[in-house]
Amino acid sequence: MAAVNSSRILVSGSSGPIGEALLPSLKTGGYSVTRLVRDQSSGEGQVVWNPLQPLSPKSVSGFDAVIHLAGESIVGRWTEAKKARIRDSRILGTRHLAEALSKAPQPPRVLISASAIGYYGDRGEEILHEDSPPGAGFLAEACRAWEAASQPANDAGIRTVQMRFGVVLSPRGGALSKMLPPFRMGLGGKIGNGRQWWSWIDVKDLIGAIRHALKSDLLQGPVNVTAPKPVRNAEFSKILATVLSRPSIFPLPAFAARLVLGEMADELLLASQHVEPAKLMTTGYSFQHADLKPALEAMLK
Repeated sequence: MAAVNSSRILVSGSSGPIGEALLPSLKTGGYSVTRLVRDQSSGEGQVVWNPLQPLSPKSVSGFDAVIHLAGESIVGRWTEAKKARIRDSRILGTRHLAEALSKAPQPPRVLISASAIGYYGDRGEEILHEDSPPGAGFLAEACRAWEAASQPANDAGIRTVQMRFGVVLSPRGGALSKMLPPFRMGLGGKIGNGRQWWSWIDVKDLIGAIRHALKSDLLQGPVNVTAPKPVRNAEFSKILATVLSRPSIFPLPAFAARLVLGEMADELLLASQHVEPAKLMTTGYSFQHADLKPALEAMLK
């Protein structure tokens, strides 16, 4: 494993739930972190940008690594305006950053850019690896364009990693934080028929995978960031309820999920994705939580 030579890292999306967990971990690990932010207020340790506009190559020069997490939240009803924000924030933001890095006087050795297992679409019982073809649907198409937007950095010789995040388990944001209130009230249950595969990742392992990607020159291109033991939605619901010492007897029918969330319900809650983290495992990443129950117990108890 070849480590990043120095320790200066530029991070976008640092105010999100993943960024908030990542920054303390990097600083504890001895890295010097600069935040790429939209806030115009002056402050040390940050570079200001607008993801929808080109970025000055000099402003992103001199970093050893760049971790790009910024993007509009996908949670919420997918109106046409919401979908445009999801696409533009990811695709334009990534393209502008990758183009600036490719022209930087001192480019980084590695660009780690977020993506998602939504790339695969709804795939039923198929086991999905990094070389599996993309699926269909809004999220799959957005993820494919999102990953392609980082190509200018790759063309410039920067090792480029697209990290396809699974269902991120963090009490501070993401899917789990939305599920906790009804489950704590004993109103949780499976979604739809509950047979859809959920490929999850503990936020600590997600941060561990990012740090692993910083150090390993063997990682390049798409990388599945999921635990090695995905579960069906019904099992996920049962385990979560058990950890919370609550019943799991109130299923959310598919029609009700669609009524509340529309297109997002089909592509996020009802879609089945059995994803394996092949590249992480073959490059020696050691998961802190490979099983769901211990992961939830450590997080919620």
